[in-house]
Amino acid sequence: MHTSKGQVVELILENGLRHARIACPANLIPAPGQYLLASDASDSPLPVPIFYTDSSIAGFIASAPIPDAWSPGMEVYLRGPLGRGFSLPASARKIGLIAFDDAPSRLRGLIAPALKQGAAVVLVTDFDSDSLPDEVEVQPESVLSEILAWADYLAFDAARETLSELRERLGSVKRTWAGSDAQILIRTPMPCGGVADCGVCAVILKSGWEMACKDGPVFDLNDLPLPVGEGRG
Repeated sequence: MHTSKGQVVELILENGLRHARIACPANLIPAPGQYLLASDASDSPLPVPIFYTDSSIAGFIASAPIPDAWSPGMEVYLRGPLGRGFSLPASARKIGLIAFDDAPSRLRGLIAPALKQGAAVVLVTDFDSDSLPDEVEVQPESVLSEILAWADYLAFDAARETLSELRERLGSVKRTWAGSDAQILIRTPMPCGGVADCGVCAVILKSGWEMACKDGPVFDLNDLPLPVGEGRG
């Protein structure tokens, strides 16, 4: 983990969402699924987690949402990279990226390495997705079950408050993706960045409570509790 100053070089508006081009030392650039804690000189009492969405010269592009107070030229204080990110299997050749309840920007960092290893990539989202490589196929969430059956690696992005809904969706088609490697980025407030064990980011898994700030925010999908009524044999 490192701490340093960075700079907001540019704000990027895409599909109505504000991303930020951040200049920072190379050792602060998070891997897909990892995060940095960022703060500025404003009156905001807590730092905010920012995620990687794409590469940039001398830094990276941070995914929306970006604090409203940020503006080009602003200096920001960064700590990280923090947490556990995605682990893309080198053997994966059919990759499904599922943005369950939000724009897919936090998953986009997986596209370049997936294409580099010769994989086919399908992005499942009901949100607009511009500036994607031509090789990436975009499908609506209504075909999720088909992508689950097709993929040999799945990466999800979902908010903690929508996990119950996602578990129900996945539980109904459990057999179709049971043999796939699958991970999920669980979005939740992470104000302490693993320093204070404050519990704000706690997530319940089969093994018990885990802290998204340091045990995640990316978890194995099979570690999520089964939906009520699903067989556990």
